[in-house]
Amino acid sequence: MSLRNKIPEDLKNALRNKNAVELSVLRMLQSAIRNKEIEKNKGELTNEEVIEVIGSEIKKRKESIEGYMKGQRQDLADKEKVELDVLIKYMPKQMTDEEVREEVRKAIQEAEAKTIKELGKVMKILMPRMKGKADGALVNKVAKEELEKIEGSS
Repeated sequence: MSLRNKIPEDLKNALRNKNAVELSVLRMLQSAIRNKEIEKNKGELTNEEVIEVIGSEIKKRKESIEGYMKGQRQDLADKEKVELDVLIKYMPKQMTDEEVREEVRKAIQEAEAKTIKELGKVMKILMPRMKGKADGALVNKVAKEELEKIEGSS
């Protein structure tokens, strides 16, 4: 079952089970997906595009949590964390740090990168492969670390 079909089914279940938080998050997610479809003007989104929308919503939640923590608003941060947990269920299994590091090494070899200045070439190869499977900030951080090791050893 595609995500585009699974989300409305889960929304119905949340309604039946009177799960207010999940219901709210799924309605918001369904709305975000519809808005993206309208923006793209091409009918239903593919699974990859739906994952992109979910990833965007997850990023918003993480940024909100960070802001609320800085503002000493634990109550609001907790609410965002619960919403984040609901959204994460719809994402593909996330790669471990070691799996990310291995992909980065492969991309560095493919790009034949030798210095940190070639980070863009490496990221261009990596991001399509990692989309939805790993956080972009983590991928960037690991790529920089690996390139610095190469640069330092030469």
